[in-house]
Formats: sequence, structure tokens, C-alpha cells
Amino acid sequence: MRKCKHNLADLFNTAVPRTCSVTGVTNLLRTVVGAAAAGVLACAFFGMRVVAAETRKDAAAKPETVESRGITVRIDRPFDNVYEFLADAANWNQWAFGLGKNIRRSKDGWIADSDGGIARVQFTPRNNFGVMDHTVIRPSGQRVYVPMRLIVNGSGCELLFTLFREPMMSEAQFASDAGFVQRDLNGLKRLLER
Repeated sequence: MRKCKHNLADLFNTAVPRTCSVTGVTNLLRTVVGAAAAGVLACAFFGMRVVAAETRKDAAAKPETVESRGITVRIDRPFDNVYEFLADAANWNQWAFGLGKNIRRSKDGWIADSDGGIARVQFTPRNNFGVMDHTVIRPSGQRVYVPMRLIVNGSGCELLFTLFREPMMSEAQFASDAGFVQRDLNGLKRLLER
């Protein structure tokens, strides 16, 4: 077994022997990298207010999982340009027709006209991770959490939308909703790639 003479205590500010095996260093680096990655992910997913506190409480009250579909669209525009467009909720009037009509800011936040009246919409604050989650609060008070992510894909990006099947929704209704979402995402693609 080869030995090395790295002073890892200086690198990691911890008590590590001055003489160590290459395997030991490799294992230590894996541990450090893994811990760092876990820390970054923890900050990204737990340190941000990705979803409003009420939504997290609602999710905790419903321990069962539900059927979901991932719906995506590739957009041939740089990530930063698409993110900036999506981060301004007023732009959603140009493509997100399933969310409602006349999406606008009110004194209490964002609202949209829906079939049942005025719906409130809570958007995730701007972030560096492409998280575009939003929660729709229907006039009935029912909350619908919509996870959405924008990711880099080559020189462009991809928008990932998760559609959850609502309770009592038939397979045909769920398929119809998925079709509406796909049409909206395709419309966004056309709009941004002009």
C-alpha cells in the first residue's frame, strides 16, 4: 500500500494523521465531498422558502402519495433569459392559460380569474436553482401545489412541470389536464423561441 504525507489537518481543520493511505485519503475526500453536496442540497431545498409554510402544512396533513405526471418542454433559449421571463408572473398571461385569466398583482399578492371566481397564486421567490414552484388557492380555499423546475439543457433549457392527480379525478380528466399543461408549455416554447 502506498503512503502519502499530506497534512490533511490543515486542509480540513481537523485532527487527521500526517501519514495516511491513498485509500484513506480517497475515502476522506468522498466523505467531505458528500457532506459538502448534502450541505448544498440542504441549503437549496430546506434553507429556501420554496413553498409557502401553509402548503408544507397541507402536504404534511396528507401522508398518502398521489399519482403524478412529469410534463416537460425543451426551450432553445438560454436558461437565464427563460428564468427572467418566468420570474415575472405578469408574463404568465402570455402562455399559462390553465392557471387562469388576467393574472395580476393585488394588494394581497398575485390573483387570477378562474371558472369559480378569483384564485390567489403564491409564487416561489426568485432563486438560483430554477425552482418555479407555485401554489394556486382556489376560490373554495383548496390549495393546489405545482412543482416546476427550469434546468439547463445544453445551450438552452428544459422546463419540468409535475402534475398531481387530484382526489376523485377520473383518468380521462387527468389526461385532459395533462394535455392542457403540455399545450401551455408548448405555447411558452413558441413564444420564447420567436
